[in-house]
Parts: sequence; structure tokens; C-alpha cells
Amino acid sequence: MTDQLTGTARKPLSRDLVLETAVGLADHEGLGALSMRRLGQELGVEAMSLYHHVANKEALLDGMVDAVVGELIEAVGPGGGTDAARDWVAALRARVLVARTVMLKHPWLPAVLESRTSISAPLVAYYEGVLATLHAGGFSNDLAHHTLHALGSKALGFSQELFDPGKGGGAGEQSGAELAAMAEAFPHLTAMMAEVAHDDPDSTLGWCDDQTEFEFGLDVLLDGLERRRTGTSG
Repeated sequence: MTDQLTGTARKPLSRDLVLETAVGLADHEGLGALSMRRLGQELGVEAMSLYHHVANKEALLDGMVDAVVGELIEAVGPGGGTDAARDWVAALRARVLVARTVMLKHPWLPAVLESRTSISAPLVAYYEGVLATLHAGGFSNDLAHHTLHALGSKALGFSQELFDPGKGGGAGEQSGAELAAMAEAFPHLTAMMAEVAHDDPDSTLGWCDDQTEFEFGLDVLLDGLERRRTGTSG
């Protein structure tokens, strides 16, 4: 098949090509730009042709999740092994931060993951690697189960941010008068907002430095889990 505009050979339409193109479109223009019609335009085919490869929009989103989680599994490897047995904290931390790097390449993915009604086979395989790492580090099945709950979406490299600039603005957008008006009713929140909104090069927040906050939360969890694993309380 040849593209009439460029004269170059066009890849034959396949499920893999449909998913690859859909992922690229969502990466560059956001999930809102993704429709079957738009995807067909990107591929140079009628939208109806896509239904030979994906049943509907939800099936398309399922396939996109599987494709990116497959990319994630390739990046992090199977999990477990001698490195995890020697230092499970470092092994799991590295695994999660690699997952975060992949997530940041696909900023639409967390919202789609949270909207899925079932867990996909590649996602099961990813969590198998997390469990392999924990078991290599000496975790019982019971503690590993609690750990998955405690980690939540952090295991996949993202978390729901408490302060999302896209949902109403952050502290940096509050004027002095607005902060003063809030101070009497909400003294602790106002004090925190006033402090972290300062242009302080030593501040770790910066309202908010998502990477810093993600790693802070992850490290707190990992430190606490290691104390649980070893039965220490110090």
C-alpha cells in the first residue's frame, strides 16, 4: 500500500500499528484528541477499518494500556533475583522509579488505568515482578499483600497529587490578601501554603515538585516496610 501524498510505502494496517499510533497520538496531543475518526485519519484509513482490529473505543484503551505496560515490563525486567535478595529496598525503589519514567512519557496513562474495570494480563505480569522482588527480600505472603495495598499506584510510578495545578491552582497563585483572609479560619494550611510558595532554592516543595514528593512518599513507605519485615521499631 502506498501513501498517495508522499509516494512512500505505508505499513499494512494491523492491531499493533493501530495501538502504536493511538499511543503516539495520546502522548503528543492528549487523550482528548483520541477518537476513532482521528485515529483513522492518522493512519490514512476510514475509521470503520479500525474495528477489524479493536472492537470499540474501550477496547482501544485496553490495548493501549497493555502496550505501554509491555514497554514498562521490558524496561524493568522480571524482578526478584540476587540484587533483590541483597537489597530489596534499592531493587524495588529502582523498579518503581523506572516505572515512573515510563509513566511520564505517557501522561494520559494513569487516568486510563484508573478507569479500567479489570486488570490486564501485562499488568498482572508487572505485579508478579514486584512480588518476586519482595519475596526475594524476605517478605512473607501476608506482608507482601499489605505492601501492595500500601504502595497503591506508586508501584506503577504515579500517585494522585494532593495539589494539582490543573484543579484549581496552587499556592503560588494565592495573593497576600487571600492568604491573610484564610489565616484565621485555616491557620495550619495557610502557614504551610505561605511557606512553600516562597521562592526558596532550598525548598523541596516548589508547589509542588511532583518528583520530590513522589520519592519522599516512596522512601517513607520503603523505610517503614523494612522495619516491619525485620520486626524492628526504631
